[in-house]
This record gives sequence, C-alpha cells and structure tokens, in this order.
Amino acid sequence: MKKIVLHWTAGTYYPTQYEKQFYHFLVDKDGKIYNGIYKPEDNETCADGKYAAHTGGGNTGAIGVSLCSMAGFKSSKAQGQYPITLIQFESCMNLCSLLAIKYNIEITPQTVMTHYEFGKTHPNSTSFGKIDITYLPPYPWVGKDDIGGFIRSKIRWYKNKNLKG
Repeated sequence: MKKIVLHWTAGTYYPTQYEKQFYHFLVDKDGKIYNGIYKPEDNETCADGKYAAHTGGGNTGAIGVSLCSMAGFKSSKAQGQYPITLIQFESCMNLCSLLAIKYNIEITPQTVMTHYEFGKTHPNSTSFGKIDITYLPPYPWVGKDDIGGFIRSKIRWYKNKNLKG
C-alpha cells in the first residue's frame, strides 16, 4: 500500500453496510474502529473490480479511512447533526499512524491526504470538488487548506508515540 486517503462518510455516527463497501476502516463517534468489507490489500490493484472505491481516480494502492459523521454538513456554521467528535478524530489519527507503520507509508502530502486534497491535485478525476475533509469541528480554527497539514502532524505525533511504545 502506498497512501492513505481520509474521508468523512457524510452520514451518521455509525457505519452502515453500504458505507463499509467504500472504506477499509471507519471510525464512529466514540472512536471505535470498524473494518470495511475489503482489506487494504484488495486495493493493490483495482482491475478486478473487488476493492474499496473510496477515491475516484485514486484507489489503487490507497487505504480508505473514514470518519462516520457530517451528514447535513453545509458549512462551519451549518455542520449538521453529526459533527466529527474529538475522540473520533484522535482515534482516526492514531489508526492512520498504525497503518503508516504497518505498511511503511511515509507521512507526506503525496502519501497521506484528505479526499479534498486528492481532488484538488487531480482536477480531472471524479474526486475533484469533494469536500471531505474541509472542516474539523474539534479544531474549528484550522482552515480548510491547512487541514491536510494538521492531520499529517497529528499522525506523525501518534506514529512517534506508538514507535516509542
């Protein structure tokens, strides 16, 4: 596996069977981690059609991790009834650090990104214009174009913590 792409489901706080087909891992509001239908290795190649289709134009070699949240999100002032929780976000960052360790993924903007960032850098893909993740309710001061860097810093912190034991 070569990269991790972070998402929100645009759903409620708990994963549905439908959502599980698109992501390898899903994190609920309490930080509990659920496995999706497909394993990350199913995305090593996507030619067989049996893979987690989480990032249009960027699924091959990519692990899809999603926060179960943000149904009804319109803006920072209209977040809907399911904003990302602090424990959920931190659990997700720790999970991503463990995935980076397991799959030896360096934490860079090219290898760990939000769906929004992937779409920005791939304007001809179906991911262009995606808004996940453009707002972090637990950290409202982080601007949408700074979220990727913030996430990578968090994942690096958890990675260092996990490597030290």
